[in-house]
Amino acid sequence: MAQTFRIKSACVLMVLALLFTTPTFADDAQQGIALHGTPKYAPGFTHFDYVNPDAPKGGEIRLDSLGTFDTVNPFTLKGVAADNAAIVFETLMVKSLDEPFTEYGWVAESTTVASDRSWVSYHLRPEARFHDGAPITPEDVIFSFETLRDKGQPFYRSYYKDVAKAEKMDAHDVRFSFKDTTNTELPLIMGELPILSKKFWQGKDFGATTLEPIMGSGPYEIDTIEQGRRMSYKRVKNWWAKDLPVNKGRYNFDEIRSDYYRDATVALEAFLAGRYDLRQENVAKNWALAYNTPAVKDGLIKRDVLKNELPTGMQAFIFNTRRPIFKDRKVREALNYAFDFEWSNKNFAYGAYERTKSYFENSELAAHGMPTSDELKILEPYRGKIPDEVFTQEFTLPKTDGSGDNRDNLHKAAELLKEAGWTLKDGKLVDASGKPFTFEIVDAEPMFERWTEPMLRNLERLGIKATFRSVDASQYQNLMDSYDFDVTISVFPQSLSPGNEQFAYWSSAKADVKGGRNLIGVRDPVVDDLLKLLVHAKSREDLITTCHALDRVLLWQYYLIPHWHIGSYRIAYWDRFARPAIAPKYGLEVVDGWWTDPTKATKIDTAQKRNR
Repeated sequence: MAQTFRIKSACVLMVLALLFTTPTFADDAQQGIALHGTPKYAPGFTHFDYVNPDAPKGGEIRLDSLGTFDTVNPFTLKGVAADNAAIVFETLMVKSLDEPFTEYGWVAESTTVASDRSWVSYHLRPEARFHDGAPITPEDVIFSFETLRDKGQPFYRSYYKDVAKAEKMDAHDVRFSFKDTTNTELPLIMGELPILSKKFWQGKDFGATTLEPIMGSGPYEIDTIEQGRRMSYKRVKNWWAKDLPVNKGRYNFDEIRSDYYRDATVALEAFLAGRYDLRQENVAKNWALAYNTPAVKDGLIKRDVLKNELPTGMQAFIFNTRRPIFKDRKVREALNYAFDFEWSNKNFAYGAYERTKSYFENSELAAHGMPTSDELKILEPYRGKIPDEVFTQEFTLPKTDGSGDNRDNLHKAAELLKEAGWTLKDGKLVDASGKPFTFEIVDAEPMFERWTEPMLRNLERLGIKATFRSVDASQYQNLMDSYDFDVTISVFPQSLSPGNEQFAYWSSAKADVKGGRNLIGVRDPVVDDLLKLLVHAKSREDLITTCHALDRVLLWQYYLIPHWHIGSYRIAYWDRFARPAIAPKYGLEVVDGWWTDPTKATKIDTAQKRNR
């Protein structure tokens, strides 16, 4: 799916935690905390290895955004938040991007975790300040926690559900007590709490959309707002945290600007014309053909493929099982046979992609082959409650030779539909009451239409009338929030440390929560049980085994039609930047870690003026 460069909120970054096993905690203060083993960076470290601590400040980076925005509050459900809005805020701790899951002090100078994991406390830096100069206090931290839990997006309630209370211990210390001491992620989850100003929000409606700049304490503050058209953020010159080890060499641009485009094709053309500086390319056809321009040939635009070590997650056509038409597993399986990935990959993506076959693709968490003995220990109690194929077959997806001849797969689809009670009459597939099989695929990205059209033609051969509709970003979000769709295209991002976010994706309790992430509407007691096992895993081995079991159950339910993936970042940029010699393993630190090279920038500016 098309993406832009965004600074995500801390709770979204939490989804990218990358390793899990039972940590060893003690009742003493620590400058860093690792969920597995010992933090890489010892006390007294000066900067992360993947930054240039001497990077010069200055210049700007211009980015693109698709769609529109009507609020600068990134933490609530209402409205569409401006990209990068979370960069205004800080968190108690910050993750390093070259370790699996380790956090170091930011607003908090140190953290203390009870040896029995019943609480975590944070000692706030006395020098921590909001942009108005007011100190960050325990009252602000408690206000942030309670406000996000009660009025923030629904996933905050899920993340914080096992927190019993937050309390001020003294002028600089705050403690969170836990209901559940077996959830080993909680101390790190609380470390990623975004910090809000209690004073700023007094008398204001946190849940309402707003274009009033919000008081934060982060490296940038809002500079200009042109609703739906442009957002810019300026670097805070006297930022209190600029010399902390976790920030040294980061946040180098004086200005970060995002220009909004309603159409992805127009956005690409704008980039090639020099209207903005850098884009992440997620369309294989564009990568293969669209950059054949003089600016690329002359070296003014650079293109890099950067390998990553992150799980790719699951992108797919997603069935809304709240719709009666998709409640039958055989129907969902049948529709998988109508998607000819091999033909589409060859004709639309120049063979660039691999088929996604797991919810945890590109990682050791993905299930392969038949269940192991350890997996069977988890799965056996559910025999008869999950598909029998989980125990008897290796999961595979329908495959073709790429020629476009999909007759065998469509024949299999027709058999499954017949078993599900659908019959063909006068060229139309109908149920027992004579109601025809029709549905709509809705998405905010018009580019997916070319991938969808061949499948629609195959569905028509089965007697199914399916259509594709592209809507704007705001309408799409409203449809998703209210679950008012038949089929959509979306992504379930994953990490090497899946945890509490899995409840948001698959939990029965989240199926009807407005604005939630359980788009499919999964309501399965077995899945609910597996989620509990996952979150309470006692070792890395237990986590992997449980992920395999969960992966198998989800796959065999055919909740979706998997798409494709690529294990690299494809980025194109006007050659006005410099970057650190070492790239982080677990992220793409462009906005955070690159900087403007004045000599290169002058060359690019001169060339762009000459070509106008």
